[in-house]
Amino acid sequence: MNISTEPTIQVDATIPNIAVHDHHETKGMMQYLWSYDHKMIGLQYFWTAFAFLLLGGALAMAVRYQLGFPNHPVPLIGRFLPSSLASDDGTIIPGGYNMLVTMHATIMVFFVVMPLLIGAFGNYLIPLKIGAGDMAFPLLNEVSYWLYVISGFFILAAFFAPGGAPGTGWTAYAPLSAVAAYNQTQIGQSLWGVAIFINGLASIAGATNYITTIITMRAPGMTMFRLPLTVWSLFITSILLIFAVPVLSAAAAMLFFDLNCGTSFFKPAGGGQPLLWQHLFWFFGHPEVYIMILPAMGLVSEIMPVFARKPVFGYKAMVYAMASIGLLGFIVWGHHMFVSGMNLTLSATFAVSTMVIAVPSGIKTFNWLGTVWRGSIEYTVPMCFTLAFVSMFVIGGLSGIFMASTPVDLFVHHTYFIVAHFHYVLFGGSLFAIFAGIYFWFPKMFGRMMNPTLGMIHFLATLIFFNLTFFPMHNLGLGGMMRRIADPTVYEHLRQLQPLNVICTIGAFGLGLSTLVFFLNLFYSLYKGPQAPNNPWLATTLEWTVSSPPGHGNFAITPTVYNGPYEYSVPGMEQDYLPQNEKAPAHVSLDTH
Repeated sequence: MNISTEPTIQVDATIPNIAVHDHHETKGMMQYLWSYDHKMIGLQYFWTAFAFLLLGGALAMAVRYQLGFPNHPVPLIGRFLPSSLASDDGTIIPGGYNMLVTMHATIMVFFVVMPLLIGAFGNYLIPLKIGAGDMAFPLLNEVSYWLYVISGFFILAAFFAPGGAPGTGWTAYAPLSAVAAYNQTQIGQSLWGVAIFINGLASIAGATNYITTIITMRAPGMTMFRLPLTVWSLFITSILLIFAVPVLSAAAAMLFFDLNCGTSFFKPAGGGQPLLWQHLFWFFGHPEVYIMILPAMGLVSEIMPVFARKPVFGYKAMVYAMASIGLLGFIVWGHHMFVSGMNLTLSATFAVSTMVIAVPSGIKTFNWLGTVWRGSIEYTVPMCFTLAFVSMFVIGGLSGIFMASTPVDLFVHHTYFIVAHFHYVLFGGSLFAIFAGIYFWFPKMFGRMMNPTLGMIHFLATLIFFNLTFFPMHNLGLGGMMRRIADPTVYEHLRQLQPLNVICTIGAFGLGLSTLVFFLNLFYSLYKGPQAPNNPWLATTLEWTVSSPPGHGNFAITPTVYNGPYEYSVPGMEQDYLPQNEKAPAHVSLDTH
């Protein structure tokens, strides 16, 4: 180990600001409605996605209430639910239950997790982390946000369509979704397809902007292998979006034409192939899993070294692992279709490729463990969420390895074992990382500190109730409980498992209450939180060298990077950033050569 006090990030006053931000700073109400500033656009995504989170969470509560207490009227609001969801006495009907499941999953995937991880964090952080003044295409950036909002209006309109929202699941399998005679919610399903198509345009526009910005607008000395891992993860995610999203957008357009224009892409009666929908959907759908998890991996890979007070372990291995995950993600989609009757040789190929993709995920996990090993760990709120992310992601990943085996998957497919796996990866993964990122970058975004006591209450409640909600689902799935059934008690073999459903429902409502603690902390800290210094965490990336929140254009003069990204200290880590009576930690650099 070599101890180094030489700073990595230095500012050369002779270099003008190379960042392209020739737009004027927007004032008044327009800055909240139509801004070219990447930071404001990131905050627009942030608040809009959280509004959808409240809606998606409410739908989840309704789903869990029905499974825990089937045929009981929903308290307080049951009588006010539309007839497509509930009967006159407020009891959710089977068709309404399917609508709740479909819309919950669609909203959480396309309107919450992706916009928060990619739209909010990506927009806000990428230029700051690479030393740029803004995105390469500010106008396209704002257009992508409003395309996302427009797609949200279409998905909300589906609730009020004749017949109600679609009830075909978020995967919208044909022929149920494509044949009007089967699909009693044809208009709602059509609106769903339009929403997914427009949402895809927003994703493609944003991804194009990110890739161009990262390649062309890095500060002097910021080589690709000096990029923070957050930027690497968003760069790889953007490439996945460019290749995967157009496939789903095309499939959504074809579904719309089948429902409304007399085509037969997926309708058997007209010569269409229902299985084609599955191939198109899952060719997008499995890269989509990594589109949602790779940015989360990037966030925690950057937070962890800060609070372990040591460089990230195996930086280049982490980059290569993320790139491998992105590449392999395109050749494993068939494992979602083992039960479709595919050729056994083909299913074996997909099984092997699915097991292989676990290798780079394992590399990342061991690198995270190497980062905290013998580190001087500070158990702050963002660090606790980061460590929880790793733990929950490992649980979800291990259950995924089981399902890579075709015989095992044939047994657990379409059971609650899959639901447990999916939520451990995407809630235990993505949302834990989102919370970690918010607590970590909130001071930079808003110039105030969040309340650590409320933050720790939020963390403990989320961790406990999350596991109480989703871990018993493994047992429900192994016991034979199928997905998308409104009343498990009508099946004799599931009645003995009903206490587990009640436990899951109690956990889900506890999870909802824990989220309310977060929102209380969020809004309280916005107005009453203590003023944040420029670098409250003593972190070592470029965004912590500017004011909190950053001004228009980010950097008055262009920063120059000499080493990095995690093997250094940054000038400006003064004593007054630390609690009283604490000494500044030694800034140690590991010699990796």
